[in-house]
Amino acid sequence: MSDQTLAFEDFHPDQVFILGPKTVTAEEIIEFAREFDPQPMHLDETAGRDSILGGLAASGWHTSAMLMRMMTDSFLINSLSQGAPGVDVMEWRKPVLAGDTLAGRSTVVDARPLRSRPGIGIVKFRHEIENQKGQIVCFSENSIMFSTRQTLDKAP
Repeated sequence: MSDQTLAFEDFHPDQVFILGPKTVTAEEIIEFAREFDPQPMHLDETAGRDSILGGLAASGWHTSAMLMRMMTDSFLINSLSQGAPGVDVMEWRKPVLAGDTLAGRSTVVDARPLRSRPGIGIVKFRHEIENQKGQIVCFSENSIMFSTRQTLDKAP
């Protein structure tokens, strides 16, 4: 990532941002689950192994949070992001197990200025996160709003 702050104009269809890698530990799976999703397969190795997930597995919500962190580290922290209007698609395709290493990409699908809000553009992304076996564990699509470079130039 360059030192330049990314504005709306810097996002173009088919542009790819690399996400991760991130190795998932048993400790963080359990910690997240205790706080937000205390189901047995997220709290206990034996319960996870006995479930259809096949081992101590991260909650889908934990996987989503890890995706958010990887997006932030890759491009959002150095951008004029103004937030998102929601998530269009969130699919947890394979379990994320303790010891998995996640990596992936965010691809720009579309970028357009908002007519209703001058100085803001909306960028649609497709996110794909894979485990170390190359299996997609998380697929997501959402739009993010960014200030335009013109807005940045007018800032005091």
